[in-house]
Amino acid sequence: MSGHDPDRLLLRRARHVLAVQNVVAVALILLLTGAFVIGAADHSRRIAFERSVDQTAATEDDVVDPPAGMWIFKLDGHGRLTATDDPPGGFPDRAALDRVRAGGPAESSTTDIGGTDYLVVTRQRGDGVVQVVGSMAEQEQERHRLLAALGVAGMLGLAAAAVAGALLARRATAPLGEALARQRRFVADASHELRTPLAQLHTRAQLLHRDLRSGASPAQMTPDIEQLVAGTRQLGEVVDDLLLSTQPRGDDGVDVDLGVVAAGVVTALGTRAEQDSIELTLSPDPDGPSLVRGREAALRRVVTALVDNALSHTSAGGHVVVELRSQGEPRLVILAVRDDGTGFDPADAQRIFDRFARGHGDQRRFGLGLALAREVVTGHGGTVDAAGQPGEGATFTVRLPAAG
Repeated sequence: MSGHDPDRLLLRRARHVLAVQNVVAVALILLLTGAFVIGAADHSRRIAFERSVDQTAATEDDVVDPPAGMWIFKLDGHGRLTATDDPPGGFPDRAALDRVRAGGPAESSTTDIGGTDYLVVTRQRGDGVVQVVGSMAEQEQERHRLLAALGVAGMLGLAAAAVAGALLARRATAPLGEALARQRRFVADASHELRTPLAQLHTRAQLLHRDLRSGASPAQMTPDIEQLVAGTRQLGEVVDDLLLSTQPRGDDGVDVDLGVVAAGVVTALGTRAEQDSIELTLSPDPDGPSLVRGREAALRRVVTALVDNALSHTSAGGHVVVELRSQGEPRLVILAVRDDGTGFDPADAQRIFDRFARGHGDQRRFGLGLALAREVVTGHGGTVDAAGQPGEGATFTVRLPAAG
């Protein structure tokens, strides 16, 4: 299948869409989870920090040794301001001190100075006012570290999601790929299986047309008309069998006389053999009817494929023999198709039943007919094998369980 095959492109596009959707879904989940975690962490830290600053403002009695990252300013009842060492620039907030000293309520605010957030709490203490300034730089650093950790975890999660998405997409589209492959296979099988019956009908129609133009009597045209009618019926059976082969089988078929089927095929292909100057003969089983259990249309396809293959590789003046015989326990019906045509390399004896296999030496392509024949025979519980030598002809042997 080429890289430009529409089915392959469809599968690839479906896999890409599924994989991208999976990554996007995981990315949204990680984003929402990260936002929730960061928001919850920020809120928790802020509550804890505000509580610490507020507690410091309520309990510190001096401005000598405040907690790390905090500075205390105290305005006594006489208007004197004392402060801890090295306070940040812009503090204290004298306006807030004056408002609270004048009898206003306690105040709490956040101020940004030089890119750093500070929490400022001002409240009444006895006859004075205390203002505590707490730096939120450590909380901001902790937030950045959490963001970095979540970013790394998110990238790893997205990478894992991409790999998992690709694997899941491949598994999810596997049934689609199988369905498309089965569809292509059915079309190829149908095209191949209908080719020979249509060619036979075309030959019969040409013969009738020739007889009509030559003024042949109805009695003379009757055999060709009967063959034409039989061919159209068999063509319908081939179509029905192809459709049936796509459905689960509910039974194992009916009793079929393989000798009768082979006789019909030899008769149908006799005109072609005659035109190609090939002697096509049937050797029935001397022990009686060759009854097997199966589907008549499918078994006719097998015999047709084998005889058609023999005729295709036999030159003018050659011989093709269809032989039937039975074998002892376990009782088998054996059908052999022998020809004295081009033969094949013994190394290809198994490969020729593969779809579109090529030979080792001459790169001969074997197509679909033998592959389909093996599938039908295997489905009927039998086996098919081939033997031959280059230039010495070939023999294809089908073994099927006898009915009953």
